Amino acid sequence: MAEILAIKPAATDEGPVTTRREKGVLRLTLANPPANALSLSVMAALVAELEHAKADKAVRVIVLSAAGKVFCAGHDLKEMTSRRADADRGKAFFEETFAACAMLMQTIVRHPLPVIAEVDGLATAAGLQLVASCDLAIASHEATFCTPGVNIGLFCSTPMVALSRNVSRKQAMEMLLTGETIDAATAKEFGLVNRVVPREYLNQIVTKYAQAIASKSSLVIKTGKEAFYAQAEMGLADAYAYTGRVMVENMLARDAEEGIGAFIGKRKPEWTDE
Repeated sequence: MAEILAIKPAATDEGPVTTRREKGVLRLTLANPPANALSLSVMAALVAELEHAKADKAVRVIVLSAAGKVFCAGHDLKEMTSRRADADRGKAFFEETFAACAMLMQTIVRHPLPVIAEVDGLATAAGLQLVASCDLAIASHEATFCTPGVNIGLFCSTPMVALSRNVSRKQAMEMLLTGETIDAATAKEFGLVNRVVPREYLNQIVTKYAQAIASKSSLVIKTGKEAFYAQAEMGLADAYAYTGRVMVENMLARDAEEGIGAFIGKRKPEWTDE
């Protein structure tokens, strides 16, 4: 059985999240090893960087990675436990923490840019939730995943939201009820990650994916991502009606006209993102 890591994060001099931009790809790296725990400050830093990226026209894809041997150990249990001494036994702080986590995950899902998780090491509890909330996830062979809250009397109810939207109900319940760790191959079989690759090639392959997506029209990518998550919450008839309207608007976009014209003319399209 897996154990939840409860290690006080030690932020770097640059802050708990570092950034790097290259060829349209923004890399956000959790940099508060050893656990890369989602304390309030870390979640706030992630949300701030994600919000800034919306206004940066040079950024077309976001990669979320981590420094150290643990991708993300979930919430900082030492930080949360310390608030049990509060008059309300920590209730207000717990509410603030879980609300901040929900905001972070929804910011990723609703973000106009694709977000790719680059996973090397353990992703547990809210750390797994972070992976499941990203649009794509590529893991090294050494990556592992679990929702072990049941082992310490705290069912992973909020991670369950993202997990159950990625894998089947039986597989989600298996992870949630047993708390056992699964390896990267099983995570791929479950549908939690897209690909599993050797550790030494992880960064290279994630960068290749990111740059391939960055070469597309950002307007089309934004349109498609928004429509994907919106239709997933609808019934069949409503989903077809909605996506039909989206397709019509997309056809009227300059980039659709350019892209189709380039395809017919057998030339490379020149995107204007309009």
